[in-house]
Amino acid sequence: MTDSVDTPALLAWVREFARLVAANKQMLTELDSAIGDADHGANLDRGMTAVVAALEADAPADPAALLKKTGMTLISKVGGASGPLYGTAFLRMATSAGDASTLDPQAFAAALRAALDGVISRGKAALGDKTMVDALSPAVDALEAAVAAGKPLSSALSAAAAAAAAGRDEVTPLVARKGRASYLGERSAGHQDPGATSVTLLIEAAATAVGGA
Repeated sequence: MTDSVDTPALLAWVREFARLVAANKQMLTELDSAIGDADHGANLDRGMTAVVAALEADAPADPAALLKKTGMTLISKVGGASGPLYGTAFLRMATSAGDASTLDPQAFAAALRAALDGVISRGKAALGDKTMVDALSPAVDALEAAVAAGKPLSSALSAAAAAAAAGRDEVTPLVARKGRASYLGERSAGHQDPGATSVTLLIEAAATAVGGA
């Protein structure tokens, strides 16, 4: 497994995320039915199915083009909050990638940092608000730390996936402060956040498809 991330590796990541979303669609919807609109799984599955179809119909030439097409498709196909948030994440990654034909581990980590910044900017959420940020932020921190320490991308992404899962679980007991779940107040405590859960799937997909975990 090479430590550079090229367009085929990113396509494999998107495909694996789509597969995980489809496999966990019911679980994501059940989580969302407890504290949201009961549509997170169905919406994200529809969006990722459209993304894979779009990428296969017209294969992008470089990482930025692939990431941009993914983001634009999600924004156009997914309702609710998840479409704009995931779409923004991928669009920010595309901007970060620039005209590079491959991304080294530092560049890939920088792209995920840009995705996190985009999600925070779009959703106005902070750590502890019980949103996708609570999984994505620790994942990016763990990835950057592992890459800075000279770890191979495979182990860096495994660490990121573990950090995402830990972040997801850490906020489950909390009261949601952002998003639809915040309307429930105290009743949102103890429910696993669907956005943090799907972000964990996103990072786990990267660990599998990009890192070769």
